[in-house]
Order: sequence, then structure tokens, then C-alpha cells
Amino acid sequence: MKRRRKAVAWSRYYEDARQLAHRLTDWSLSLEEPLRRFVVCSGGGPGIMEAANRGAYEAGGKSVGLNIRLPFEQGPNRYITKGLHFEFHYFFMRKFWFAYLAKALVIFPGGFGTLDEMFEILTLAQTRKLSKKLLVILYGTDYWDAVLDVKPLVEWGAIEERDLGLLCRVNTVDDAFEALKKHLTIHHLTPQTRQEKRAPGIAKTRG
Repeated sequence: MKRRRKAVAWSRYYEDARQLAHRLTDWSLSLEEPLRRFVVCSGGGPGIMEAANRGAYEAGGKSVGLNIRLPFEQGPNRYITKGLHFEFHYFFMRKFWFAYLAKALVIFPGGFGTLDEMFEILTLAQTRKLSKKLLVILYGTDYWDAVLDVKPLVEWGAIEERDLGLLCRVNTVDDAFEALKKHLTIHHLTPQTRQEKRAPGIAKTRG
């Protein structure tokens, strides 16, 4: 019974990721040029990663897949836009490109790899190594409230109280979409940054 409930929860997260990617792609496609520069990017694999690429595909938009070669996982999913599938051998190179391209991250329930990528981005944001404002959303409060409690880090003095603001927790597609839309509009839509004028759609990390 417990496994069945977990399976239902995982299927719900798949559908939520699919819907969210679809809505974000619809919104991006509705923007006037040259403001239409947001695309969905995932880890390129199966499961929730596939759901993100699938949602963008079904909305008629492009999506990127940054896949990692592993001996125990399947290859890239079939919804990645042709020509936008990239294979990586090393995790650090894959994470670099996530940080380089991303303007916001939605972290769905996952394992060690998901946590590794999330903490890498949080560290860059906390130490101001990013030249852009980046939103990190934890999707699924049932999962993340049980798995990740960072408040003791503040109590022990390992991080500052303000660092808790680097994470935004949501539990519905509507809340995630509104948070992303607001963030992208304020920080990455108007006005367009000097850096984006030089390289549309890309925001670099600081040296």
C-alpha cells in the first residue's frame, strides 16, 4: 500500500512537470520578439526530466536536454528538440551549463544527483558567483519538507537567515508558474540586460 501511494505521488509529479513546462512554453511563445527567449531545459533523461521536455514539445516550443552518460540509466528522451540534445561525460561540465543557461530552476523530487545540482547552484548564488538573479523552486512540499530542512543550518550559524530566501517552496502548478513568470518578467524580461544583448538568452557566471 505504501509503495502504491508513492507510485501515485511520482505520477502526479510527472504530470505537474509536464503541465508546468507546457504553460511556461505557451507564455514564452506569446512574448513579442526579441523578448521570446525562454526555453525549457532538463537533464534530458526519463521520468520527470522527460515530462519537462514533453510539456514544451506539446506546447509547440523548443526544449533542451543536457544528458549525462551513466551505466545504469536510459538514454535521452524523445521529446528533446532536434539539435538541442547534448551529451556529457562529466557531471561538473553538465552542471556548468545548467548554471550558465538557467534563469530559474524548478527542483522536483529526486535523489543524490538532484541534490548535488541544487546545492551547487545555491552555493553559487550565496557566494554571488552568478551575474544574474536566479530563482530556485522546490516543487512538492510533501517530499521536500520531509527530506530537506535547512533551518538548523541557520541555528548553527552555518548560513545566514537571508540565505533561506534562496529557496522557494511550492506545491501546485499554478503557484510555480506564477512565481516563475513574476521572476522572469522582473529580472530577465524588462529591461534586457547588457549581457543578454551580447548573447541572447544566456547569463554567465561571475569570474
